Parts: sequence; structure tokens; C-alpha cells
Amino acid sequence: MSALTFLGAAQRVTGSCYLLETPNASVLMECGIRQGNDRKKGKDQDNFMLPDSLVPSQLDAVIISHAHLDHSGLIPLLTKQGFTGPIYCTQATADLLPIMLMDAASLQRSEIERKNRKRIRAGKKPLTPAYDYDDVHRTLALIESFNYAVNTKISDEITIKFLDAGHILGSAIVEIYLKENDQQHKIVFSGDLGNCCAPLMNDPTTVDQADILLMESTYGDRNHKSLENTLDEFRDIIKEATSQGGNILIPAFAVGRTQDLIYWLGMLYHEGLLNNNKVYIDSPMAIKVSDVYKKNNRLFNDDNPAFKNFIKQGWDQWLPILSYTESTEESMALNRISEGAIIIAGSGMCTGGRILHHLKYNLWNSKTHVVIVGYQAIGTLGRAIVSGASHVKIFGDDINIKARIHTLGGLSAHAGQDQLLEWASHMKEQKPRLYLVHGELDSMQALQKRFVRDFSWNANIPNLDEIITL
Repeated sequence: MSALTFLGAAQRVTGSCYLLETPNASVLMECGIRQGNDRKKGKDQDNFMLPDSLVPSQLDAVIISHAHLDHSGLIPLLTKQGFTGPIYCTQATADLLPIMLMDAASLQRSEIERKNRKRIRAGKKPLTPAYDYDDVHRTLALIESFNYAVNTKISDEITIKFLDAGHILGSAIVEIYLKENDQQHKIVFSGDLGNCCAPLMNDPTTVDQADILLMESTYGDRNHKSLENTLDEFRDIIKEATSQGGNILIPAFAVGRTQDLIYWLGMLYHEGLLNNNKVYIDSPMAIKVSDVYKKNNRLFNDDNPAFKNFIKQGWDQWLPILSYTESTEESMALNRISEGAIIIAGSGMCTGGRILHHLKYNLWNSKTHVVIVGYQAIGTLGRAIVSGASHVKIFGDDINIKARIHTLGGLSAHAGQDQLLEWASHMKEQKPRLYLVHGELDSMQALQKRFVRDFSWNANIPNLDEIITL
């Protein structure tokens, strides 16, 4: 009998990981790092650890819905520990994974070097990174990629198909067709479903039939502000910062959010709003990712034909006031700009990257405006900032927060509560067994209540390591 084990993102947002076991195959869906309070307690490398019960050498294949590290960031550790099978994803995800995984290896190395300086002084044994560049290269050699809507047989029992999830470039809803004892079962994993107001991506593809549905619930407890109101608020923030003579800091994920921001800032530029501003993308990874987006612009929606013509020439053709800061020296120089700068930098949850330096040097300044445009997991610096903390620790220094903090929920790349329900409603007549994943417990419970109220449909909330039979 086949079974599915919830190894990650059960009553939590990050660390997506699910194990499908059939009599003849063992397939892992997702293998992501944990962030914030999802990390294991008391561990030096707690966000780069595989689930305890997982044996990589026994896996036959891995399926990745999209390139974000909370869905893909531990695949090189699988390879390091003995996995040699194929890794299935979309073609655009395959273009993004080398950037994401090499950056993760680099960040690990830097973090371990920092920790080891303290450990050596304390007489402790030095740490080693969970994986290195060689592990990433071995992982990339295992990738097999496919277009959307292509049936791909991955074993005698299992066929998969990717559908456009509309979350980021290459993101997928995964359909799994499982043949067992002359019967076929269909498992649908939603992946991360996109916001229908996304400027570049298509709306998520609808699915009308499944036997088992695993569905994300990141924003299961609320809807986003309307796009119109969000953009009006963004305009007001820019005007206020300009009138005060301050700068704007935007923590943003390198994949998806940064490109969306360039799009919207380009729209505001063409309105004539940004005459006194300069936009800086302060993330080497985001610069590389933007090139991948440009290369794959055929996957963009057709809502703005003028933009698609601009983007073929480059992002700075759409937003002429755009500059890239690749070197560390260029990044540091941004903190000497006193006004008019809009700085977009990673990481999106303020857990690392260049945004930390900008926050350290600017949070104390009442003229600074910090704009939060994405989900902030519990336990992250970003969550502390949006929750109203008056002081935070950055690189060991206590920073007094005097900057204005803004949250632009309408720019999220995740579907809001009503959008999640609308997407699932296409299956409401048949009502597959429904399991909510990738969400905090409060969000799951709120969405669970809506499913009962609106559709008389029970949504299960699995525990970590829970096993269900198929």
C-alpha cells in the first residue's frame, strides 16, 4: 500500500518536504530549508538539516515545484548523502536552480567562517558547511526538466505533470498519477499558488479533479489589500520619503519579488512619479535571476505588451533610473546616499544578505522608510520589524528603530484566502481528501473553517511526520 509522509511545512511555512512511497518507488516532493521558528532548536546548522527519518540513498527521484530555497535548498545535501536519482522540475526552474543553490552554498560558507572564528576562540571544534559547490554541481547534473502540461513517466507506477502555479517563474502545481493494483489515483500538490494580481506571471492553472489534494495555506487567514489601494499606498510612501529627504529600503526575495518590484516601479516611473529617485538592485543573485526572467519572458502574461517589448532589451529599458550594485564596495557606498535612493536587497525575510547592512545603518534614522512586500516567517528579523519591535540586534549591535515601517500586502506572490478557496472550488463537487500545508497553524485553522463554511468540505491539518495511506 502506498503512503505519504509530511516531513516538512506541516503547520509551518518553510522546509517543504513530502515523501511518497509506493511498493516499488520512493519519491520525495520538495526538499527545502527551514527558516525562522521552523528551524530545529539547539542546532548550529539547524536550517540545513534533512528530516531525521529520510535516507537519501533509498530515494528513487525528487520532484521540485519551484526554485525558492524553502522548497529546493536541501537537494545538494541529499546528493552529498547518497542520492543519485533524477530531479524533476520545469525548464525555467532548472534555469534558476544553479543560481539559487550556488548562492546557498556561498552563504553557508560565509556563515560557517563567521561562526568558526568564535568557536575556535572558545576552544570548540570548527563546523563544516552542510554542502559545498561540488555538491551543488553534482546535484545540477541530476536535473531533468520539462515544459508545463507534459505527462512524464518517472517509474512503472508514477506519472507526473507540471501546471503553471503563477507564483514565480517556472513555479508548478504538481499532478501525480499513481497506478496501483489496476487502479489509478491522482495526487495534486498545489505548490505555492500565485496572487492573481501578479504583474508578470499567469494566474494559477485550475484543476478540477483529484483523489488527494495538498494545498498551501500561507495566507489562509486573510486576503491581500486590493492592488489599486496597494499601489496608491506605494505612491504615498515614495512621495513622503521624497518630501522628508529620506531613503526607501525594500527587503525582497531575489526570485520573483525583485522582478515584480522593477515592473511596478517602472509603471510609477512612466507616470512621472520617480523624477527625484534612483533605484538600486543590491543583490548579485537578483541580478542573475533577472537575466533568467528576461530569457524566459515567453512565460510572462500578456497584460502589458509594451512591457514585453521593453524587457527584450533589458530591465533598465523599462526602468531607466535602475542601477545594479554587484560589488561589496558598491553596496557599502549606498549607505552614504542621504536621500532619494530606493534600495531593493535580499534577503526577503531579513535573515541574511545585504539588506542587513542597510538596516543596520538606516533603521535608526526617522527619515528612512522600510517597505515590507512579502511574507515574514515567525522568528525572522523581518517579522520582528513588522510586529513593531523598538530595538533589534543586527550583527551583534542593538539598533533603535526610528524608521517608518510599511507593509504592502497586495504585492505578495502568494494567493490570499479568497483566491485559495476559488482555486480549490473547481474540485468542490468531487471533494478530494484535502490536506493543508505550508502555513502557520492559525492560517490553516482559519482556512479550514472557510472550507467547512463555504463548501462543507473538511480540510485536514497534518502533523509533522504524520503518515497517510493512499
